[in-house]
Amino acid sequence: MNPENPTLLRRGSARLIDALLLAFAGAAWGWLLDYGLVWLVVHALLIYGYFVASDVLLGATLGKRALGLSIESVDGGRPGWGGAAAREAFVLVGAVPFVGPLLAMAAWIAIAIGARNSPLGQGFHDRWGATRVR
Repeated sequence: MNPENPTLLRRGSARLIDALLLAFAGAAWGWLLDYGLVWLVVHALLIYGYFVASDVLLGATLGKRALGLSIESVDGGRPGWGGAAAREAFVLVGAVPFVGPLLAMAAWIAIAIGARNSPLGQGFHDRWGATRVR
């Protein structure tokens, strides 16, 4: 593994920070919508939007920034909207009714295996979006 690649622990910790922030935000307004189907769809889209917009506009989510990580395109600049949208599309699988958590777990395992075995530390989501974590 390339020593410039952040460890999976740091990457996972950054996502955990983001997940906790988003979970608290979702819980705070979710009770207004009784956590129904509308809440599920809107919350999933807000989570997806948070990750995509953070990648493009800031080069990092709050969790990544807190741990000194950033997202860049493979050519070294910030990812564009299309690349970020492709990279973050996997976050939507967790919202699939009934099987979402299992699909999300499978996606996380595949991402970790791919990132660990890639010379650039890229999971499948990074390869889809032509991005990498620094």
